[in-house]
Amino acid sequence: MKSAIVVFPGTNRDRDMAVALEHASGKPPAMVWHADTELPKVDLIVVPGGFAYGDYLRAGAMAAHSPIMREVVKAAGGGTAILGVCNGFQVLTEAGLLPGALMPNAGLKFVCRDVGVRVENSQTLFTCRYETGATLRFPVAHHDGNYFAGDDVLDRLEAEGRIAFRYAPLDDEADGAVNGKENRRINPNGSARDIAGIFNETKTVLGLMPHPENAIEAALGGEDGKGLFQGIAEALG
Repeated sequence: MKSAIVVFPGTNRDRDMAVALEHASGKPPAMVWHADTELPKVDLIVVPGGFAYGDYLRAGAMAAHSPIMREVVKAAGGGTAILGVCNGFQVLTEAGLLPGALMPNAGLKFVCRDVGVRVENSQTLFTCRYETGATLRFPVAHHDGNYFAGDDVLDRLEAEGRIAFRYAPLDDEADGAVNGKENRRINPNGSARDIAGIFNETKTVLGLMPHPENAIEAALGGEDGKGLFQGIAEALG
């Protein structure tokens, strides 16, 4: 599998993502600068986390208009797999590759900790190494992770199996409805229907707020993210 990572001014998870991709595929990804106008021929393009352009206008809004994003949109239209994590998820929504928007967290504070993430659809190239219903432990680190879309869009995502992940209780957390202040430990940002990640119509584009690339080493807190990258490498290898 050949991959490329798009790097913007303010990106800060590009190296973490590069490590995760190389571990899974055995090949280092190409690093593509935001001002470039060409992409290498690859099987996967990743828009990583960080604070592209400082998120000065709106999270992901300025990055979505970078020269390279025109090529990313074109590649997505041709069926190339696209993964956007955290700020990358924000960029993908702003670029029109995924529906909805990411708003400031319901608590209006930056959140940085581990959360539970339940796999909602394992029948995709991104999630094929997991079982539907499995709960994973991923870290989050964001201020604008509150996923919002109209009820018609949310209903369509549900009906078409396009919700990839939802926030869910970990073993040491109480179960139950997780929307609301009293359960913000489970849903860290107030995201509609506890959505942590979604697919496009063809399930070749995935955006998610938690960071699987920071959950690939047991010594650093857990390995639940390895399955995502191994599955991608196997599907596209």
